[in-house]
Amino acid sequence: MLADLPEILRDVPLAPRTTLGVGGAAAQFCDVRSEAELAAAIAHARAARLPLTLLGGGSNVVVADAGVPGLVVHVALRGVSVRDEGERVRVDVAAGEPWDDVVARACDEGLAGIEALSGIPGSTGATPVQNVGAYGQEVADTIVSVRVIERATGALRTLSPAECGFRYRHSALKARPDAYAVVAVTFALRRGDATVVRHGELARALGGASVSPARVREAVIALRRAKSMVFDPPGAPQRDENARSAGSFFTNPVVDAAHAARVVELAVARGSVSCAEEVPRWIEPDGRVKLAAGWLVEQSGFARGLRRGAVGLSTRHALALVCHEGATSTALLSLAEEIRAGVHARFGVPLEREPVWIGAPHQQ
Repeated sequence: MLADLPEILRDVPLAPRTTLGVGGAAAQFCDVRSEAELAAAIAHARAARLPLTLLGGGSNVVVADAGVPGLVVHVALRGVSVRDEGERVRVDVAAGEPWDDVVARACDEGLAGIEALSGIPGSTGATPVQNVGAYGQEVADTIVSVRVIERATGALRTLSPAECGFRYRHSALKARPDAYAVVAVTFALRRGDATVVRHGELARALGGASVSPARVREAVIALRRAKSMVFDPPGAPQRDENARSAGSFFTNPVVDAAHAARVVELAVARGSVSCAEEVPRWIEPDGRVKLAAGWLVEQSGFARGLRRGAVGLSTRHALALVCHEGATSTALLSLAEEIRAGVHARFGVPLEREPVWIGAPHQQ
């Protein structure tokens, strides 16, 4: 197996491999482009007792300024296969495929189920870990299985959706980050118009009609670009001033009904809203209530465009923390903790960081 081990490099800067563009170097680094290479890299790290970090598209990570010890493996497996299976279309995608390329291809071929997830950077292998979602869709809605390598044993496994334990922005893969390496993800899509759009903002943009997946994709990308949520790579013409971000830095908190009622009461009492109906919230199937993290951030005194030196909030979206020239991961996390503390002090709501920290342990 170790005959498949790719070249291992040393002291490789990781900042250029992330959308935030901050952080130090990997002590050791390799690219893996096949299942055999990935298995060999995992076996090598296990045999050498090296800490192992898997890196995909770098869109949902914060790299420690001091760098990352051990071996960082960039998962670059590629390949997409499409097969009709009666009423549904099975799409097998290698973990290293850029996610938005997969969505674009599905929409071009008239396949519905992931169109609202357009414009999200990163690799396909990362999508089940975070249960990526936007505009009323989640990848959990269409995932049939996730093929993984058990990091402790090197064994191949195929996880069912139930074994993945999907819930809002979470999965069993995320809960046990050292357990598996994703090799491929299988989706079940369908031919035809998009399903009923459940997200209010997107429904308004589409006029409420049943439309093609390509039309939904077009509308989603327009909405995301208006919020500076479409990643422009370095060197892109007219690069967005908010480009260096990880998208939403906090997940929307889900609280019990009583806690949500207290948030509404506080907002009305403090004049943040004129009536309870103006507080954005959504009832979950289990009776709990999802609150809008961006609204909580702004109502706690953190305005869009806020700056703390070389880091700040996006000028267009309060949930996006942005890095500017000279930014560091330490400064970014300091701002994030300031915001978390402010929201908790004002509303008693804890915010959970969405991007994954890699490197030396950092306080949540």
